This record gives sequence, C-alpha cells and structure tokens, in this order.
Amino acid sequence: MKQVIDTNVLLVANGKHKDISPDCMAECIRQLKQAQKNITVLDDRFRIITEYCHKTSPNQPKGTGDIFLKWLLRNMCNSSCVETVAVTDNGEDGFEEFPDQALQDQFDAPDRKFVAVASAHPDKPNILQATDCKWLDWWQRLAELQVQIKFVCPDDVCRFYMRKFPNKEIPPLPGE
Repeated sequence: MKQVIDTNVLLVANGKHKDISPDCMAECIRQLKQAQKNITVLDDRFRIITEYCHKTSPNQPKGTGDIFLKWLLRNMCNSSCVETVAVTDNGEDGFEEFPDQALQDQFDAPDRKFVAVASAHPDKPNILQATDCKWLDWWQRLAELQVQIKFVCPDDVCRFYMRKFPNKEIPPLPGE
C-alpha cells in the first residue's frame, strides 16, 4: 500500500498535539509503524520531508513520529519504502498538480503539497490525516478527483470540527 502522510500524524504520534485522545495517539503510532511496512509517497523537492524535520526531532528521536522520520531519511533511496513524484510550484503558494485550483485556494498553503503529491502519483495513494478538521469539508470533492483521505482519528477530528465551527453540521466521514 502507498500513502501520503500529513505532518499532524507524526505530531500526534509524538504527543505534540493539544487535546488529542489517547486512542488517537495510539492509532497514529500504529499507522506510522504500519507505514514502515508499506510505501510512503513524498515530493521530489523534499517539501514534505523538510516540514517533518522542522516539526520533529529525527536526530534525537523520542517519539514514534521522530522514529518514523529517521526511518524515512534512512530509506529515501529504497523504492520498496519511499517513492517520490514531481510537483510543480505555480508561483502562488500552490501546485499545478492540485486537482482543483479553486479548492486549492481554500487550503492552508502548507497542506496543499499533500494533495498535489497524492494527485500527481499514478496510483493516487491515500492521504493519512489525523486532526485537521478543515479537511472534513474537502474530502468529498477530493474523492471525486481520485484523492482519498483517510481520517486516522475520526472521533477527534469531529470533536475539533464542532469546536472550530460550532454553527455548522459535521460533514459525513468517508464510508458513512
């Protein structure tokens, strides 16, 4: 299985995300351990790796997210562990490979690379998403464009959504 992993999965696995449940942390740890048996898809210009490095500590690993990053760095040239795809900056904090330019404008600029990478890869790998509740508003449109989101912590992400958008109904999760 191939997948793109949002940075928040590493942060939750490291215990560096406020207000997460113990179940969410345990699931992120499980997902990262499982990812080491699969293929992680990254961009060819190391944008994702750079973000991971800025938010974790691969030189002194303490948490599962740190350990995962260290594993990724050691296996960057091993095609049975890591695949890279080219994504093209469009000069406006976005990417040519993002499948819907109007939707791209709704995303936080740092999150756009994950969608662009998943969309650019010929196998359209899932994106693992832990706690960024805004993705609940976008997953259905992305699914129509062959970009699948796997919410690792559905209860937590829904709780965060209710808190952030108290006047909105929680969108359905994939598979509901």
